[in-house]
Amino acid sequence: MNKDEYQSLSSFIDLLIDAVCVVDKTGRFEFVSASAERIFGYRSEEMIGMKVLDLVFPADRKRTLAAAISIMQGNENTHFENRYVRKDGQVVDILWSARWSDKHQQRIAIARDISSRKNIERRQAALYAISEATHLAEDLLTLYQGIHNIIAQLLPATNFAIASYEPKTNQLSFLYKTHGNPIGSLNDNALTPRRGKTQNSNLISHSNTAQNHDEQDEIIFCHHVIHSAKPVLIKLNSMEKYPEEIRQILTNSQSSWLGLPLKQQQDIIGVLIMHSDVCDPEYTIQDQELMGFVSTQIATAIERKQMLTRLKHLALYDQLTQLPNRALFDDRIKNALTHAKRGGHSISLLFLDLDKFKAVNDTCGHQIGDALLQMTAQRILHCVRETDTVSRFGGDEFVILLDDAGSRDNILKIAQAILNTLNMPFQLAGQSLHIVPSIGIALYPQHGMDEKQLLASSDSAMYQAKSKGGNRIEVSS
Repeated sequence: MNKDEYQSLSSFIDLLIDAVCVVDKTGRFEFVSASAERIFGYRSEEMIGMKVLDLVFPADRKRTLAAAISIMQGNENTHFENRYVRKDGQVVDILWSARWSDKHQQRIAIARDISSRKNIERRQAALYAISEATHLAEDLLTLYQGIHNIIAQLLPATNFAIASYEPKTNQLSFLYKTHGNPIGSLNDNALTPRRGKTQNSNLISHSNTAQNHDEQDEIIFCHHVIHSAKPVLIKLNSMEKYPEEIRQILTNSQSSWLGLPLKQQQDIIGVLIMHSDVCDPEYTIQDQELMGFVSTQIATAIERKQMLTRLKHLALYDQLTQLPNRALFDDRIKNALTHAKRGGHSISLLFLDLDKFKAVNDTCGHQIGDALLQMTAQRILHCVRETDTVSRFGGDEFVILLDDAGSRDNILKIAQAILNTLNMPFQLAGQSLHIVPSIGIALYPQHGMDEKQLLASSDSAMYQAKSKGGNRIEVSS
């Protein structure tokens, strides 16, 4: 082939959308066609002499080297996919077709940019994975952990947070937050959430809290995203277009930030934010588009999980007093009995009924009656331990499960404390109201070996207390 023919062939090769690359046996580029600049971001002359592996995305280098060795051994490869880091820091997906020329001791390959297709696949995979995580997660924290792991497969996500937002108070609460854990090493320690209320951005500059600069920057950026009501991507090379507080964030972190509002209908319920480390490539518009899609799915997943949580609460808790209802009480006493039989410790039930409550309802109205029941519940709770269960069975009946409360005398002291606090007047709607509690006590195993027997014994003791005029405690005989 003469010089003119060679130049003519080269000009045709440069018209190809795919890039033609020739690599020597040491793994360095000897020739690349003009399309390489569109794919890799480097001019052809810049790539000559560069090592191929230096451009490969770090996580793909090991298998890329293995594929290159296989090709040099005479095994052609027409469908090898890996990722490269462009000159501008973006990551591109490449489909390679390559073979080895033993005569010239060169690897000849054609590179096709398949980033668009791979991004579509990742969107689909993320959608499926988030949907699956939503169905499998036992609680919202587990869901957030699962979402974090999914996103970490797509983008740098070591600095990642999900926050809820209350528009009426302009209050932000971090539901899940991580910082500084390397991709690929996410574990229980790395995924520890950081919880707590935060101040709104207008108050941060006057705050005397112990929050460090990173935390303050995250709070400011969250509010910026929420108030923008749209995805926000901030990068070091365009600082001048941002307000001063955002420019300061970029100066502090020296990295790009990406934030997405989480929406339900038209309401913003929270925000998802992440920022890269100094050594990571900056986020791109393509990353923003991808995470916009993912954030929509996250908001839907959170809404669904919250709805299930609310439904579960409705099924297990009394809606007036927020105490466990009969169904949850039955579950807890069964567990307590199982542990008691294994460990040989005691269980006691206190069955409580409010005399004169019907008179309050009839004379003062149901609204006052409901408030009285709510105050009764709170007074009882202050007399028992957090490990005990105070439940409302309906009407003015309450049952208290004391798990391993000690001696009979100690149980009587607890019952007396409840009686005393309920004897104190209730101040409601400008009135001083009085009720008369009656308490019946049943002990395990003396008065019953299962929940039915214990409930029947405590109920019978409570009616015995009522028959004696009420405002007293009776232990089952």
